[in-house]
Amino acid sequence: MDSKEFRNQAHTVVDWMADYLESVEQYPVRSQVKPGDILQQITRQPPEKGEPFSELFEDFKRIILPGMTHWQHPRFFAYFSANSSPPSILAEILTTTLAAQCMLWETSPAANELETRMLEWLRQLIDLPEAFTGSIQDSASSATLCALIAARERATQGQAARTGLHGHPPLTIYTSAEAHSSVEKGARIAGFGADQVRKVTVTGTGAMDPQALTQALNTDREAGLLPACVVASLGATGLGSIDPLREIGAITAEQKVFLHVDAAWAGSALILPEQRVMLGGIEFADSFVFNPHKWLFTNFDCSAFYLKNPDELVNALAIMPAYLESAAGEQMPEYRDWGVPLGRRFRALKLWFVLRSYGAERLQTMIRNHIDWAAALADNVAAHPDFELVSGPTLALIAFQLNPRGLTGPQLDIVNEELLRRINDDGRTYLTKTRAHGRTVIRLAVGQTYTEQRHVHEAWSTVTAIAAELLAPGELARVLDGY
Repeated sequence: MDSKEFRNQAHTVVDWMADYLESVEQYPVRSQVKPGDILQQITRQPPEKGEPFSELFEDFKRIILPGMTHWQHPRFFAYFSANSSPPSILAEILTTTLAAQCMLWETSPAANELETRMLEWLRQLIDLPEAFTGSIQDSASSATLCALIAARERATQGQAARTGLHGHPPLTIYTSAEAHSSVEKGARIAGFGADQVRKVTVTGTGAMDPQALTQALNTDREAGLLPACVVASLGATGLGSIDPLREIGAITAEQKVFLHVDAAWAGSALILPEQRVMLGGIEFADSFVFNPHKWLFTNFDCSAFYLKNPDELVNALAIMPAYLESAAGEQMPEYRDWGVPLGRRFRALKLWFVLRSYGAERLQTMIRNHIDWAAALADNVAAHPDFELVSGPTLALIAFQLNPRGLTGPQLDIVNEELLRRINDDGRTYLTKTRAHGRTVIRLAVGQTYTEQRHVHEAWSTVTAIAAELLAPGELARVLDGY
């Protein structure tokens, strides 16, 4: 492909991109293909000769597009959003064109220094204390792993990275039963072991119980174990639970245990002054993470990870062969040592484009709208005779359950599993489930860049219409008999 053809094909692709963003609402939100459908359409052997790009692009539209779940659909209310926005997309195009491997300052000084400044901007936007210094990770899972490594090094006086954990008391980690699965996964990777992760009891709101945390810490110390890290959640994935950070922080400070705060989703809401009550006690934290790619309209992947003492992590991960020596190493942070991979993408550019294109005021308006729309929806759910509002609104997240009279707990689980299946098979909206108080519930998170209030109304209309079909005479009995 020469530059002339590249130019022509690029125009074709960009035109399609613009059309897609304008028309994405016409697609089913969740892909409707069955397992193996895409695989059957792709040849088993690689091609011997090259093919025209026009054929590749047609196959993209014919084969790939039907197999995509449309995360940028305005009626995507599942999981948490993986945001995008036009400025972010354009930055990603430029980043891909430059195709830089930004592992060192000298391999792309602009990438290094822009990342430094963007993490300062984000810190100011969410009112994080100046003591925190940040870098961009690919995800909160990677950031949590790095936090656990830093905590491990502190607990072992910097020895674990060199001598391993042999000879040290077993190190333990504490998090709530609502915390993200990345905590346990990080414990496995960092050498703690999944058995050393303590799932601390939660209160009725799903938040970590500080008294239960203290008891768990004391019990392990008495058993000869060494508490190394507490992971607090601000906006846990299932129900959006917010742990009492100030109380937890006071405990970790007293017991000299590393405190990591996972605000992967809810952290973006901290650009709103009225939501910063969540940060009360952040001065006790040693590390903090939130994902601009979840709710700050920046393309995945972009996770902002902050540390008070980066040296604890850098000393554990830094290896200096001759080919990585850099003259700027003493003047600028070398972010290759702030995470697991050596290679680094130029992620800061899309943040720069988004923050400058929208500005803080517009970003605040968008997030406030999402929170307000979720609150209005929660009122509609609570007022419906066949539904129960189980949780929320917590920021822009609610959880609810179809709860007609006369059904037992297990029957309610069956009915809600079936309701969710029918909603997602319908294609007009996309929701996910979680467990609350031992029951299956349906969660809905508002946060997609292109969502308007009408899309929230449309989603609720879809839910109630499908629920009415499910509750029709004879249909409910048929469903229950089928399980």
